[in-house]
Amino acid sequence: MNEINWHELGIVDEVRRERTLQPRATGVTMVIDTGLGLTASGDMIEMAGRWIDHWKLSFGTSAFVPEPVLCKKLDMITEAGILAFPGGTLFEAAIVRHHCQVYMHHVRKLGFTAVEVSDGTIELPPDRRRRVIDCALDAGLTVVTEVGKKDPARQPSAAEMAEQASTDLDQGASWVVVEGRESGAGVGVFDASGEVDHSAVETIAGVLGARSDRLVWEAPRKDQQVALIHRFGVNVGLGNIDPTRVLALEALRTGLRFETLKPIADRLQASGEWQPSRVEQRRR
Repeated sequence: MNEINWHELGIVDEVRRERTLQPRATGVTMVIDTGLGLTASGDMIEMAGRWIDHWKLSFGTSAFVPEPVLCKKLDMITEAGILAFPGGTLFEAAIVRHHCQVYMHHVRKLGFTAVEVSDGTIELPPDRRRRVIDCALDAGLTVVTEVGKKDPARQPSAAEMAEQASTDLDQGASWVVVEGRESGAGVGVFDASGEVDHSAVETIAGVLGARSDRLVWEAPRKDQQVALIHRFGVNVGLGNIDPTRVLALEALRTGLRFETLKPIADRLQASGEWQPSRVEQRRR
């Protein structure tokens, strides 16, 4: 890809100096795709592909896409260096009917490069979860697990989610998604109104320690993204991002929106690096 715009002015270089670049080991952005067609997917990759790391075809939506179209779409995503996987609900629907090998090999055959292992709706005993992770790895897939439940009335504690995340990483998962659903309310680390439960975040971060960078926090709302960026920095893993909001999120991460530019401006002013009243010399 060509160099990003504005680099010659130093504006983007300044605010992006800490941001990781692809292939990213930290600070991933996972988009939730509820039905983009080939043209829209291609446009999204062309416009924002360098800022997308994980592409989830949400819920069971990929089951309704004609196979040739799905395969072509997955080829485009993979060619852009983006990890593609079907939603965890499709995995859960399949696992109650088939052996995991049937599902994993079909996922691989279609062209997905990863799989999401979750029990947001069903119950998956610890030993079965471990064996499913092994099954996915044997199929040559990158494993992304998810912790948490989709039913607001059946939420595990933050400590339970943290322990499950730690166990999943020990058993071979590359990433762990913290449930947030597409609503961002009443699940995971969000209360019924969508506000971040900071004590829950701290509990999970405390258990995971340095491995917190392997977490992808589902945070569909801007205020949730802001809170997590302020807590973990620009390279926090964020998921369930609307594809049309990827560039807006990247601007948020790197200080090109009010919520994250103001702390930068305040810091520069306090250090004397920026003086609001200073008159710049005219360029010749």
